[in-house]
Amino acid sequence: MDEQNAQRHKGEGHRRRLRERFLQSGLDGFLDYEIIELLLTLGTPRKDCKQPAKEAIKKFKGLTATIDATIEELQQVTGIGPSNAFGIKLFQAISKRYAREKITPDKLLNSPQLVFEYLKERIGKEKKEHFVILCFDARNNLIADDVSVGTLNASLVHPREVFKKVILNNSSHVIVAHNHPSGDPTPSEDDILTTKRLVEAGKILGISVVDHIIVTQNNFNSLKEQNLIN
Repeated sequence: MDEQNAQRHKGEGHRRRLRERFLQSGLDGFLDYEIIELLLTLGTPRKDCKQPAKEAIKKFKGLTATIDATIEELQQVTGIGPSNAFGIKLFQAISKRYAREKITPDKLLNSPQLVFEYLKERIGKEKKEHFVILCFDARNNLIADDVSVGTLNASLVHPREVFKKVILNNSSHVIVAHNHPSGDPTPSEDDILTTKRLVEAGKILGISVVDHIIVTQNNFNSLKEQNLIN
């Protein structure tokens, strides 16, 4: 057996053992680089992926940041190209969709934590402020999920613009949310003022503003839980 075939055979054995470990006990006991290694193997039929996985974890300083890296950023790691980066980005995309579809609309209404889980991947990491309107019908079905880019004191969060979208969707009640790119979910004076204006406008129109959630990459704040919404 020549050297190339010997290395390939060794790599295939290591890969098979990783997959068997996962099938037997899930990710319990896996190191971060081993998880990335598994994902890289999805697009690399025979090449050993251990070293690129270790380098990726080192470069991006952890599992989450490695998964969140763009295709272009991943390809800066020696041994990672478009083909084997595919597994990482596929996993990220599936995780996002799974999280959205697993959370039922009625639970969103009753749990600021779930609103955070629902929105953090969409707006938590954004560098600009994004304002979200979650529209529900009388049966608590989520019927619209509208995202706008801008700041809270801009016209896009004027009650007229917000409730135009709410009324067009025949909404019964809404949850609004926005992100803080700074990473601090503490509501500002503008956040509180805007919330009160939306709540009062909603009362006139007969549309309840259930909550206003401030989202960051790792945390959130509920203005309802802060007793800032009555």
